[in-house]
Amino acid sequence: MERNTYSSDEHEEIEEMQDACYTDPFCNPDEPHVIQFEDITSAAFKIKSGVVLTPCIKSHLSEITGMEIFLKKEFLQYTGSFKERGARYTLLMLNSELRRKGVISASLGNHAQAISYHGYKLGVPVTVVMPIVAPIMKIQKCRQYGATVVVQGKDMAESKKIAMKLAKEHDYTYINGYDHPHIMAGQGTIGLEIADQVDNIDAVVVPIGGGGLIAGVALALKTLHPNIQIIGVESEKCASFSHAVKMGKPAHVPIESTLADGLAVPIVGYNAFLTARPLIDKIVTVSEEYIALAILRLVEMEKIVVEGAGAAGFAAILEGKLNDLKGKRVVLNLCGGNIDTTVLGRCLERGLAAEGRLLKVTVTVSDRPGGIAELCKLISSIGVSIKDVLHERAWVTCDVFSVEVKVVCETRDYEHAQELKCLLNSVYRKVNFVDFPTEKVFACMD
Repeated sequence: MERNTYSSDEHEEIEEMQDACYTDPFCNPDEPHVIQFEDITSAAFKIKSGVVLTPCIKSHLSEITGMEIFLKKEFLQYTGSFKERGARYTLLMLNSELRRKGVISASLGNHAQAISYHGYKLGVPVTVVMPIVAPIMKIQKCRQYGATVVVQGKDMAESKKIAMKLAKEHDYTYINGYDHPHIMAGQGTIGLEIADQVDNIDAVVVPIGGGGLIAGVALALKTLHPNIQIIGVESEKCASFSHAVKMGKPAHVPIESTLADGLAVPIVGYNAFLTARPLIDKIVTVSEEYIALAILRLVEMEKIVVEGAGAAGFAAILEGKLNDLKGKRVVLNLCGGNIDTTVLGRCLERGLAAEGRLLKVTVTVSDRPGGIAELCKLISSIGVSIKDVLHERAWVTCDVFSVEVKVVCETRDYEHAQELKCLLNSVYRKVNFVDFPTEKVFACMD
């Protein structure tokens, strides 16, 4: 166990953290817990009969990235994410009295589902507090697993405070979904499996939210194979671990809506930070555009559906953040597959738009009979499919004999999109493509 002391300038931030954890002996910023390798091996033995040993196989993505990529398919767990490992181990480690009273936790969804499911399997009453931004599908699943679900709080920070308050009022045991030592140890069993499933690993890429996953995985892998490179990936909308590294300690960051909602944790865990920081070789952030594109690529090439957090590692490769791994053997942790169907649709369309396969263009054409028809015929002449057409006259300021036509269309690939762009610019004076993609999106495909 290690201890940290904090200056008076940090009092307000620490006070907020302590307020959220004042009844949780495992979440004290002044007495953080750093897990050991033995904790992970203990977890592996205890949970092996209750979780799925997920495959880690070579991916078709290897052909387009210049790397040997292996996918650890944690989305194949019963509730769709790696969170089951830590949840089950933590529940198993409770004594009979604490199990009888029940547990409570705050979660955006995956941890809530995992602890709800394993609470049901082990006969432990579970209450979960989920922020209002939590995906509807995940809320419904928790209820199906028999948990009491409280949907309150605008984000994880607020939901956590509500959960801690309820824990004190009802004498529940609060379980931190990413910073409890048993949670981290349970997640670390993924690292043991990866080491057993793939030989001669050069790097393992792990998504970072609260830090529990990368803490456990990094400890397991670095203990067994110190030369393996551990790379963390965060959403640029909530880079809380990167901020903690910069500040030298966990510190609150404002979060924005992100496709990787499972990574949207405003402050990383103290236990997770102290455990993981010395073991991580590199941390990168990824944009929303590339998360969407990664989800699309995984659907098309691997025939699998993952959530934004699960696609973050591949997004980093697509964005060119990990080009130093070309020619190496790389494991990507596909940590979860719980994505709302409505969000999936948006991701696929956004991914198509990012690589130029879905385009939106505004063209000013003649308002004489046949003007719009000529535009549509020109577009279709090169095999581009038109999805939607909208035209307006009242707001066209150039002259009264023109009409502005907005067209949404589909192309085969980036080169096909460039062909359309050149064709329209050669025929019409006023052509405006909305967010036409850059070649950078396709750099890793060369």
